[in-house]
Amino acid sequence: MIVHTPKDRPKSWPLRRQDAPPWLVPFIAFEWIWEWAAYALSRWSFLEVLEYLGTFSVLVAVIFYFSESGDRIKQRHYQAWQVINTAQGKGGNGGRIEALQELNADKVPLVGVDVSSAFLQGLTLKEADLMRADFSAADLRNCNLDLANLTSADLTSANLRNAGLDHVNFRGADLSQADLTGSRLAGADFFGAKLNDADLTGADLQSIEWRQIRSVQGANISGVRNAPAGFREWALANGAVDRPTPDQ
Repeated sequence: MIVHTPKDRPKSWPLRRQDAPPWLVPFIAFEWIWEWAAYALSRWSFLEVLEYLGTFSVLVAVIFYFSESGDRIKQRHYQAWQVINTAQGKGGNGGRIEALQELNADKVPLVGVDVSSAFLQGLTLKEADLMRADFSAADLRNCNLDLANLTSADLTSANLRNAGLDHVNFRGADLSQADLTGSRLAGADFFGAKLNDADLTGADLQSIEWRQIRSVQGANISGVRNAPAGFREWALANGAVDRPTPDQ
């Protein structure tokens, strides 16, 4: 916005100082000098050009900011992947929760991601594409993976206590020795999944796809809730156990 406008010519000194008390004259003189300076500068076209250039530079900066937004997103994704890959195979969090959630929020596929043995309590990756991901021995207590795609994922020995796993695609996944105590699995698809020695104590199994589960040998189905008709009988006939735990 251009604010440069020509100033009115200041009054002459005799007119400016007339009727002023003597003690006020130095202050009036100081102000009068600056009035003349402002008047001279306001008539200098160069300053007006500078104002136009300043406004134009702001416009150019805005254009560059939006034109480079794609590069900034790519850089953010690169940094997130760097955090995940650098911590690969290590315990603890290492910033991986934030990195994974940021990538998923931007709809970046997390296919094949390796977060084995990581501490990921409270992780939220709803609708994430985690096909062939490695979550073996990861601590995923209280996580939310609703509607995620975990096809062929490795979840062996993962701690999924009280996890939100509604409508998750576990097709071909390995959940052997996984702790699913108290987890929500409503509508989950276990076609071809392995649940050997998994702990399903108190899990919600409402409407799960279970008829093509690959194996349940040693899985504990004690206290499961909302199990589909025929599931308990089939599971026990195929090696599952009903063994109450101390905290039940």
